[in-house]
Amino acid sequence: MKITQIETIRVGEFPDLIWVQVHTDGCITGLGETWYAASGVQALVHDHFGPLLIERDPSDVEAHWTEMFRLSDHAGYGGAELRAISALDMALWDIKGQAAKMPVYEMLGGPVRQKVKVYNTCGVYGDIQDGWNIYRDAGRVAKELLDEGIGAMKMSPTDFIARESGGQLLDPVDLDWALGPLRSVRDAVGLDMQIATDAHAKWNLPNAIRIAQAMEPFEIMWHEELLSPFNEEAHLRLQRSTRTPICVAERLMSRYQFRRFIENGAARVVMPDLVWNGGISETFKIAVLASAHQVPLAPHDCTGPVNMFACAQICVAAPNVMVMESNRAMHRGWYGRFVRPNSVIKDGYLLAPEGPGIGTRLRPEVRDRSDAVVAVSDQARESWLTSRRRYTYPPPDIQEQIEAKRRARRGGRE
Repeated sequence: MKITQIETIRVGEFPDLIWVQVHTDGCITGLGETWYAASGVQALVHDHFGPLLIERDPSDVEAHWTEMFRLSDHAGYGGAELRAISALDMALWDIKGQAAKMPVYEMLGGPVRQKVKVYNTCGVYGDIQDGWNIYRDAGRVAKELLDEGIGAMKMSPTDFIARESGGQLLDPVDLDWALGPLRSVRDAVGLDMQIATDAHAKWNLPNAIRIAQAMEPFEIMWHEELLSPFNEEAHLRLQRSTRTPICVAERLMSRYQFRRFIENGAARVVMPDLVWNGGISETFKIAVLASAHQVPLAPHDCTGPVNMFACAQICVAAPNVMVMESNRAMHRGWYGRFVRPNSVIKDGYLLAPEGPGIGTRLRPEVRDRSDAVVAVSDQARESWLTSRRRYTYPPPDIQEQIEAKRRARRGGRE
């Protein structure tokens, strides 16, 4: 089987979201997804990585990942390059699973569970206003979630109070206001609901320490991104200042950045974003790395519907998965309009996908939407990046020089 065509699809309704479909001559199409700066990802898929993959065997997933990464890591190992690799890697795993007629998790070693607990990130879409309602009555939101079997929720109560000073100044009155939703949950349901916080990397270290210590009486499940992940030692100082676990999260790219935070003890929970940090291949490696240090994994979502399926494969196959992020505003609000089937969350659990490969398909009508932007590559053409492969195999005269030196070193022995 060979890759014949690579297609990207974007829609105006969600301009940062991009889907990648990898087509083969075996009538199997793989689906991938990533989010943020979609036009940059589109350019990389079609100008660099697409020509590298077309006419190749899609089943060589690790070889393709390694070559794409090596052709881009000279500029660093984050950014649009890694997002493009993530989407393509997801699609290649999807093809591999479909060809084998089994879910991806079977190819990662088989299931260690058939479902994983979810927590609800309090988002906003349509009629679901969790992200605003936590400031109106967080206790009521907690009760609604518990009625659905969801026993953990994540909120961002310090985001608003960071805006005026850029996180450099923390007013005691503002901090007390940010504690309000936590009080509301504890007053309404006690310890029945676990609470995680996400600060979106807005604070400096002294203020992050103050926030973490002020929230300790509310028994927080974790603090996520109180700091930007620029300095693993600063994160370690934050972790040492509080008994609440620090979650080191989606802004870290690849196993190489996660390694520093895991090894120095700064990360007590690891939250990779599969569509940003290298896809299924890299996220599973991060899970293994974390497990070697007895650190749990909690995959990140809040991007798109395909990511939920890809993360579910990791959650089913990796023993150290703690919990999976979900966002009921997005899951119920729009995911199902773009994929079929939608992921299944029941009684507080994300269920293992049943279909082969990733387990879902992009709805055909998405491609035909009036706001859709579709781009296609079908040629294995050369570019500056892909042409570098030629230097791996020197011309015959140079190759003969190399072989002559090898023969001389072996003393003429063949």
